[in-house]
Amino acid sequence: MNSFETDCVRAFRSPNFWIGFLLECLILCKAGPDSDLFPISVPLVVSLPYSTAWITDMESGYLKEYIPRCGKKAYIFGKIAACALSGGTLLAAAGWIYGKMLKDKAEILDIGLLFSSGMLWALCAATLAAVSKSRYVAYGGSFVLFYLLVIVKERYFTELYCIDPEEWILPKHTWVFDHGGILILCGGLLIILAMIYYEILWRCIERV
Repeated sequence: MNSFETDCVRAFRSPNFWIGFLLECLILCKAGPDSDLFPISVPLVVSLPYSTAWITDMESGYLKEYIPRCGKKAYIFGKIAACALSGGTLLAAAGWIYGKMLKDKAEILDIGLLFSSGMLWALCAATLAAVSKSRYVAYGGSFVLFYLLVIVKERYFTELYCIDPEEWILPKHTWVFDHGGILILCGGLLIILAMIYYEILWRCIERV
C-alpha cells in the first residue's frame, strides 16, 4: 500500500474513530442537533481519529523507518488526507445515522456541511498538534478556537454570522449561494490549513 492508503487504513480502523463516531451518534440521538452540546462537541470528536498520528509516529520511532521508504511529501499528504477524511466521514456518518432514525424528514442534517466541517476541524487539530507537539493541545485547542469564534461573533460581531462555526454546521441565516457558500468558505479554510500543516510538518521531519 502507498502512504495514503496506509494512513487511511490506520485512521478508519483506529479505536478512536469508532469511539468518536459512537459518541457523536449518542449526542445526536439523546441531545439532538439543536442542542448546545452537539456543535460544541464537533471539534473535539473529529480530532480523535488521526489528528495526532504523526506524534505517535515520532514517539514510536516509526517515522524514521517509514519516511525513507515513502518520501516526505507522500508522508505529509497521506497525513493530511487521512486526517481530513476520517474527521469528515465520522461526522457525516453520525449525521446520516441520525437522519435515518428521524420520523420528521425536515430535521435531516446536511451531510455535505457535516463532512466539510468535520474535515476542517480535524485538520485544525492536526495543525495545532504539529505546532505544539502535544496531544492535549490538539484535542483541546480546536475546541477552544471553535468556542472563541462563537463568543466573538455573539458579543462583538453579531451581524457577521459567517465567522460563527455553528453556522457552518447548522446554518440559521441565508448565505450567498445558499449552502454552497458555506462549502466554499470551509473549502478555502481547509486549503489554508493544509498548506500551514504541510509547511510545519515538513520542518518537523526535515532532518529525518
